[in-house]
Amino acid sequence: MPGVARPSDVGEPLGPLPQEFAAIVRPELPSLIKEIGLEVTRAYPEYARLLDGPYGQGIRVGVEQSISVFVDQVAEPAAPSALRDEMCRRFGRFEAYEGRSLDQLQGAYRLGARIALRRAKKVGRRYNLSPTMMLSFADALFTYVDELEALSREGYLEVRAASVDHTDTLRRRLLHLLLAGPPVPRTAIAELCEQTNWALPEQVTLVAVRAPADLEPLTADRDILADFTDPQPHLLVPGPLTDVRRRMLDHALPGTHAAIGLTVPTVLAPDSLRWARRVIELIDSSIIDDAPIVLCEDHLITLWLLSDPVLLDQLARRELAPIAKIGASRRERLIETLRIWLDTRGTAAQMGELLGVHPQTVRYRMRNLETIFGEQLVDPESRFSTEAVLRAMQLRARGGEDPL
Repeated sequence: MPGVARPSDVGEPLGPLPQEFAAIVRPELPSLIKEIGLEVTRAYPEYARLLDGPYGQGIRVGVEQSISVFVDQVAEPAAPSALRDEMCRRFGRFEAYEGRSLDQLQGAYRLGARIALRRAKKVGRRYNLSPTMMLSFADALFTYVDELEALSREGYLEVRAASVDHTDTLRRRLLHLLLAGPPVPRTAIAELCEQTNWALPEQVTLVAVRAPADLEPLTADRDILADFTDPQPHLLVPGPLTDVRRRMLDHALPGTHAAIGLTVPTVLAPDSLRWARRVIELIDSSIIDDAPIVLCEDHLITLWLLSDPVLLDQLARRELAPIAKIGASRRERLIETLRIWLDTRGTAAQMGELLGVHPQTVRYRMRNLETIFGEQLVDPESRFSTEAVLRAMQLRARGGEDPL
């Protein structure tokens, strides 16, 4: 409140402006308002154009209120300021709508204060006002300017918050459409791209993030689409995941673990996210080793082998049917020997070293396997199917699952 000045820089509290000061200053208001208007529009030509436009009268009222209320509150500290408050908020809203920062408006406020202070010095000399009173006036004036700026900031942030919320909503809707897959009308995607100023890329890379998660917007590239309100948080990176993008994700997702899907044509975005989410599942099952960021491209065979668990069960029953009725202990030894042979095609000595048994034991087991499986180990297609099943079983065992 201007009627009570804040402490001076030297530590001595300044006294309140006497109410008589308002009577001295009030006659100066018409010419002061005009002078401030001229100086501000000269320093900020944008405001000169606004004064000549349809909002000119409203701006003039706002300027008059901003100056008059200061004098009114000197005369009567409880003087109402509702109209002034709303006008200052409107100034802030307008700057937000115009896409500007508050620097220009704050500069205009401070320029007006300097002009008012210059006028006050002339009045002070005319009325022989004391230096202490002039200091009190200056202190109260710049406190008042802080108040005007705070009111304008409220209006500015109100618009910015609403704009950000609306834009974020549109960006999430765009992300959802891209992940919905066909048949999504291309016109709907094109309209959202235009509304959000987002360029539709030819390729995208999807990222699945382990919940709970939060994106640090200050370090995230603006062209990234993200939905962290989803129970399975995810984001879309236009184009491939370059080293620069990788470093950006490290900073934008601090302390969060994520799986990077494959870079695919934009129409295949749902697949990239599906693979990334599957990697998260396999990490949670201890099948894939955990790390802050895991790349799907490093685990394509694992993804393929474990892509359809039910189908894998059926394939395992078919391929391993010849040993299904053998006792569990012997069956496990034969399966392990068969897996090592398919992996290495090694000699009995080499396989024995890997299995921790005598080479003669390996030869004995291999004769048993050849007798049991027969042509299945000779035919390339059957042998490939068996090898795929055994590798999938080994992956399942890492996660503590029953391999069959």
